[in-house]
Amino acid sequence: VICPCDANETYQAVKAAAEIKGPVYLRLARLATPVLDPMPFTVGKGNVLVDGSDAVIFTCGLMVSECLKAAELLKEKGMHPAIVNLHTIKPIDAELVRTYAAKCKRVYTVEEHSVIGGLGEAVCSVVSEKLPVPVRRIGVMDQFGHSGPANEVLRDYGLTADNIVNVIRDIVRPDAKA
Repeated sequence: VICPCDANETYQAVKAAAEIKGPVYLRLARLATPVLDPMPFTVGKGNVLVDGSDAVIFTCGLMVSECLKAAELLKEKGMHPAIVNLHTIKPIDAELVRTYAAKCKRVYTVEEHSVIGGLGEAVCSVVSEKLPVPVRRIGVMDQFGHSGPANEVLRDYGLTADNIVNVIRDIVRPDAKA
């Protein structure tokens, strides 16, 4: 299961998918996404886009650019989250997930997908087996979906940089619980 974040990654994902012997699912966004600086693409390996230590945000697809915006907004509040693009949900880069979960101690996942059966659940599986750290999933909660203009649907599900900041802002409060 591959969920590329932009045109460059989609191009690389299609090439990689053609080489895989067996089923492959490419999960593509219907909205145009900003094109990021080229990054390495290997099936099963994620990319650290922003290094940080206050929290880690694992993300993929359309949400990568929103998480990068959220990281800038959080930086203005004195927070330094790591942003990790996990473009391959299956197989997940378990080593990278464990490394950043242990380093940051607070884990968030952000995806334009149901939190059940997607990136959030894959990260939870990795983290729950080895690390006692809290995980908060930001995505489409367990509910029936709806359709409409894509930007409005993302806003309705809280999949915007501003909402990501609102969910994560509790890490700056000393009395916050994850």
